Amino acid sequence: MKSICILRLSAIGDITHVVPVVLSLQEQLPGVKITWVIGKIEAKLIGDLPGVEFIVFDKKAGLDGYRELRRKMQGRRFDALLHMQVAFRANLAAALIPARVRVGYDRARSKDLHSLFINRRIAATPRQHVRDCLASFLEPLGLEAAPARWSIPLTDADHDFARQHLAPDRPNVVISPCASHKLRNWPAERYALLADHAVRQHGAQVILVGSPAPFEQAYCASIEQAMKESALNLCGQDTLKQLAALLGAADLVVAPDTGPTHIANAMGTDVLGLYAASNPDRSGPYNSLEWCVNRYPEALDVFGSKDVKTARWGAKAEYPGAMELISVEEACAALDRWFAHSRRQQPAPEETA
Repeated sequence: MKSICILRLSAIGDITHVVPVVLSLQEQLPGVKITWVIGKIEAKLIGDLPGVEFIVFDKKAGLDGYRELRRKMQGRRFDALLHMQVAFRANLAAALIPARVRVGYDRARSKDLHSLFINRRIAATPRQHVRDCLASFLEPLGLEAAPARWSIPLTDADHDFARQHLAPDRPNVVISPCASHKLRNWPAERYALLADHAVRQHGAQVILVGSPAPFEQAYCASIEQAMKESALNLCGQDTLKQLAALLGAADLVVAPDTGPTHIANAMGTDVLGLYAASNPDRSGPYNSLEWCVNRYPEALDVFGSKDVKTARWGAKAEYPGAMELISVEEACAALDRWFAHSRRQQPAPEETA
């Protein structure tokens, strides 16, 4: 195989999970030409990944977006397409990508006519984390599944942005409070109480981050105003690359099921995840599941009358009141637990002669 096309347009969290696939392809197939059809916003984070040709598909462009994709695909033929997105819009895009082998999801995870656009499937693996699912797309090509290894290119300017805002003499806790679905958000006043606890009990600098969207800016402002202690509010003031640098240099990130959770994970930073509306075992921070506050089983039971053991894998519990099942006390206890672990991991000071 000499040329492989990846189709994964969104979202930010899932995009980070595809990065290990790219790195593994480059390692297992030296010299392979990789083309990635990606969303416009997502390309701003990883669109300069070395050795990859990126084709940006603007879903907001309507039919013009498909016409542009067809134009860019003229005269091409890939050895394989990794069709990693189950959505009707993505299926239409896949139809424009000429490839001999077309790898897609197993039957249980296929929908929106996905099966019509593929000729090979990944293994049907129950109760699988999204990252592991995407990693398995290499197996139908006769390759090993991609290991959990990330690399997000950043510039010196991105790292300078992080250094300018991180406290050099105390722990930095970044709170990214907003998810794409508002029912995944923890109440602002509870974030404020958790932030105050981080400052008072652990001497942390608390940094609030979010997109320039008016709702997110208002949410971060309400957290800042409800706090008794002070926080640094950077909501709407950074790029995705600068955010990645900031999250990578922070000590801990606190967030619900949202893109920055997975950016932080990719950058090697621990995440205290707040999960009730979705299942952390499926979509939580891959390397920080032990630090997640998990009230997803209760949310499914209380609001959906479902048992987590028998409910469809990936079923959401995005109900009003679900995130309120997470108490301030247990979030603070999780924070204390992480700090205690972090202190134990610190190297002992060198003995003086």
